[in-house]
Amino acid sequence: MKSGLTYSFEFFPPKDTEGEERLWAAMSQLESIAPDFISVTYGAGGSTRDRTIRITSEITARIHVPTVAHLTCVGSTRTELIEILGKYRSAGIKSILALRGDPTGGPRAPWTPTEGGLSHADELVTLAAEFGGFTIGVASFPDGHPSSNGDIDKDVQVLLEKEKRGATFATTQFFFDVTKWKTLVDKLAAKGSALPIIPGILPVTNVKQLNRMAELSGVPIPAHISESFSKIEDNADDVRKLGVEIATKLCQDLLEAGAPGLHFYTMNTSSATREIYSQIKDER
Repeated sequence: MKSGLTYSFEFFPPKDTEGEERLWAAMSQLESIAPDFISVTYGAGGSTRDRTIRITSEITARIHVPTVAHLTCVGSTRTELIEILGKYRSAGIKSILALRGDPTGGPRAPWTPTEGGLSHADELVTLAAEFGGFTIGVASFPDGHPSSNGDIDKDVQVLLEKEKRGATFATTQFFFDVTKWKTLVDKLAAKGSALPIIPGILPVTNVKQLNRMAELSGVPIPAHISESFSKIEDNADDVRKLGVEIATKLCQDLLEAGAPGLHFYTMNTSSATREIYSQIKDER
C-alpha cells in the first residue's frame, strides 16, 4: 500500500475476443501503478458469471496483482455459490466482494430470488465466512441503495450487519458529492464500525454512458456537472478532459476528507485513470 492508502481498479467481463484483448491491454497499462487490487464484475442477472470466474483467475496468474472476485446471489443456488468459492480458492484468489447483484432488468428491476439460493448480500457474507479463507468486501452507497428509498440509516444498519457477519471493507457505488460519502462514514463510525469505506470513482469519458449508468443505479448527477457535460457532449476530447478534471478534484477532496483509498471504475480503459492517478501522486 502507498502511504496507507489503497488504489484499486474495477473492470467488467468483455463480450468477445476483441474486447478481451482491450481488457488485457488496459490492465497491462495500469500494472505500473502497482494497484492494491483489481476486481472484475458480474453482468446483470449473473449473465457473465463463468467469464468473470475465468478472467479473475487469469488476472491472478498472469499479472500477479491481488484480485477481488465478485460473487453475487443472483442466478446461483447455494450449492453453486459454494462451488464458485471453491474455484476462486483453487485459483489463488483470497478476496471476494459479496453482493446481492442486479436482476436481469438492472438495479431497479424487481428482485426475484433464485430457487435454492440466497436473497441478501449479508447471507452471502455469512456463507463466504463459513467457507473460510477469504477477505470479504461488500458494496456501499453514498447516495443510498435503490431499495432504501433515501433512508441512509437503513443503509448503515445493513452495513453494520454485514460487518458483524465477517465483512472487513466496502467499496462504494460511483458518486459525485463528497459530503454524501462523509455522512455515511460518520454515521458508521458513530455506531462503532471499523469498516473502511473505499470511495468508487467514475472517470467520465462518455456522456451517454454516464446518463445510462446514473439512470440504472439511481445515482444523482449534480446539476452543475450535468450542465457542463451537456455543453460539450458531442466533443469526445472535451468530455474526456472535463471527466478527468472532475474526477481528479473529487479524489483530492476525498483524500483530504480521510478516504482510506480510491477505487476506479475504469470501464475497461486505462488512459483517464492513469492521468488522474498521476495528478494525485504528483500532489502527494
